[in-house]
Amino acid sequence: MTDAVTEYLGTLQAEQGASRNTLSAYRRDLADFLDFLGRRSIAAVRAEDVVGYMERLRRRGLRAASVARRLSAVRGLCRHLLREGALRGDPTEHVETPRGARPLPRPLPRDVAAALVEAPDTSRPRGVRDRAVLELLYATGMRASECLGLRLDDVKLQAGYVVCTGKGRKQRLVPVGAEAALWVARWTREARPLFTRRRDSGHLFVNPRGGPFSRQSIWAIVRRAASVAGVRRRVSPHVLRHSFASHLLEGGADLRSVQVMLGHADIATTQIYTHLPSAALTRMYRQFHPRA
Repeated sequence: MTDAVTEYLGTLQAEQGASRNTLSAYRRDLADFLDFLGRRSIAAVRAEDVVGYMERLRRRGLRAASVARRLSAVRGLCRHLLREGALRGDPTEHVETPRGARPLPRPLPRDVAAALVEAPDTSRPRGVRDRAVLELLYATGMRASECLGLRLDDVKLQAGYVVCTGKGRKQRLVPVGAEAALWVARWTREARPLFTRRRDSGHLFVNPRGGPFSRQSIWAIVRRAASVAGVRRRVSPHVLRHSFASHLLEGGADLRSVQVMLGHADIATTQIYTHLPSAALTRMYRQFHPRA
């Protein structure tokens, strides 16, 4: 079965362009499922076994979203084996995917987002880099992984956009505002050459040795800036993505445009931001509600 999992993950990477993080998560999930099966062959697995596995996950305290993700991994493997002729039927076919309550995003207020983005000490080269990273995340709504993957050729500052490669290796064009463009230009012109004297990986953002950034590094930049700005809540790169979308919609942007910029395949994913109270809605409430 280990060979079957390896083959399935290879198919995911080759045919669907699955990212390294997705493959790593699926590998862990499938290893856990195989551990649950013990010595039993997956060719003999029934729907009752899959449901039993999900029940075990719930007893372990996993949330509905985590259980659904693991079921997705198991379902994908079973369908792959079915296509390859290793299974006669799909034991996950009639197993219902658990659906939990999806929490609303918690964007930062505009002034707090601005304070966070402006927090790095730009008198130092590393501070210029950090400022450029934060400006770009907030200006484009990119995921952390998408920002990490940017190469110099993806940045078109003269034209005012970046070429972003998202999930499934799908590319999209995202506008870049003047402030973000200014700091990215300053980073590439003044500070980046100091980091790439011995090595240049070709990525837009590099570490002091010229190598590509890590996920831990970009998280550290956001958290360090939040601490300097006095933000007490937990802040991640995804919070800047939430703030980007919410502030655009609050300013009057249409939902379809925000969907394209975020790279959401389904507009239903973007619609979660319409559940957040806008400044205009709040003003209307305070003006007309008798108990406001």
